Amino acid sequence: MNTAQRLLAVPVNPAEVEWSAMRAQGAGGQNVNKVASAVHLRFDILASSLPEDVKQRLLALRDSRITQQGVLVIKAQQYRTQEANRLDAFARLQALVDSVARPPRVRRATRPTAGSQRRRLESKSRRSGLKALRGRPGAVE
Repeated sequence: MNTAQRLLAVPVNPAEVEWSAMRAQGAGGQNVNKVASAVHLRFDILASSLPEDVKQRLLALRDSRITQQGVLVIKAQQYRTQEANRLDAFARLQALVDSVARPPRVRRATRPTAGSQRRRLESKSRRSGLKALRGRPGAVE
């Protein structure tokens, strides 16, 4: 297993996940027979056994599911069984951790090509020419 594969395989310990499950009855009327299985997965990022760099990348994510205290909450509310919801929520947590486990790719600085520089100058001179015409009587905008 090379380093890239080892970095991708960051397992989440299921024992570190808190579950709260509830069954909610429909609002009445036509929905009275529908019962939704709601599963909430709660994962404390700071208290987990994840590597420190993965924890920091998770906390730095702009994700509404992550609180400032470092708690990640994933909710599953489909018309499925509790176990299917639980597996789905855990899979989403694992996918999020795996996506963060990959180190960000560092782009190499490239020099602009002659064609891209020419196109940039053309559009720049076209824009400045239009700006010069603005406000003059009879100018087409």
